[in-house]
Amino acid sequence: MQARIVAKGLFACFESGLTDADDNPVNVEISAVAWNGERLVFGSDKDVPGAHRSPVFSMAVADGVPHENSVSYYTAELIKHAEKYEDFALTDDGRHLVATTGFDRVAEDGAHQDVYNRLLVWPCEAPDAPQLVAERSNEGVRSSVVLRDHLSAILGAPYFKIEGLASVPTADGGDPLLLFGTREVGADHENFDYVARVVGVPYRVDGNEVTLSGDFVDLYAFDPSRWPGVRFEVGLSSLEYDPREDRLYFLTSFEVDDGQGGDRIGAYLWSLTRAAFHAGEQPTLVETTDGAPLEFHNKAEGVAVLPDGRLFVVYDPDRELTLEAEHPQDRRQMHEAPYTLLELVQGA
Repeated sequence: MQARIVAKGLFACFESGLTDADDNPVNVEISAVAWNGERLVFGSDKDVPGAHRSPVFSMAVADGVPHENSVSYYTAELIKHAEKYEDFALTDDGRHLVATTGFDRVAEDGAHQDVYNRLLVWPCEAPDAPQLVAERSNEGVRSSVVLRDHLSAILGAPYFKIEGLASVPTADGGDPLLLFGTREVGADHENFDYVARVVGVPYRVDGNEVTLSGDFVDLYAFDPSRWPGVRFEVGLSSLEYDPREDRLYFLTSFEVDDGQGGDRIGAYLWSLTRAAFHAGEQPTLVETTDGAPLEFHNKAEGVAVLPDGRLFVVYDPDRELTLEAEHPQDRRQMHEAPYTLLELVQGA
């Protein structure tokens, strides 16, 4: 499979010059995106302060370009005060959006880090009515932290980081599967391996609630280093399912020392059919129309399929403001998020 870059651009996520309570400038770091049937929904893994703002928001889109003046912030408490959103997914019926945080930390001395462990669901047309999946309240903090034990057991490690989320039909026609894409697995946040691994659990939608209807299972993994075109060690950074084409997409990203005191960041895009996924087959590394691996020169962390089949890719450049040489602009402002619009073509 090949892809052609249609456009690269920037979109403002809040007003220029926004500062936090300590008067520090706020930087947007988009880590999640999904098409909810009407609008693109974005998630930042950093807080966006202000009573009327939120790290989760949506925008209308025209010809693949977000309309900044249409921004709508999702300010329900459960959404607004979760920490480090990593990915979104539509439920199998297309009527609800599921959002996951990273599930990468929990405190032994209290509940103050439980907000890093939230799996949320809300009706696409009613983001003011979110529900927690597998809800637990600890010291007044509501979360899905009980899922950490299930994830840790199936991954076989005390530390892990979830960065992908998707919903797919099962191979046997049972309850749909909620897929969790795993980026890091290890002993702790300083001793881990980058992975591209997917675990899943069946679920049901009852009204506006999601109930997990079975056990977590280890579903899929691949080793990106086996592809000669992958130049750096990568970990999974997003999942996306296209029900129209019955196809999954993976993003894997890297952040390595550039040898000059800084970081070199980038990502790769992968694809495979749902049947191939269930069969455990290897994915296809998406290429440019010249036949070279499509290597993003920024840390791609979210991908959404638009109604016309094009892919909308978002990035988390951390605090880096300089853009890649191929971008039409040299720099972004701290309130602006970069994106790429891709058109897929079948390679020879």
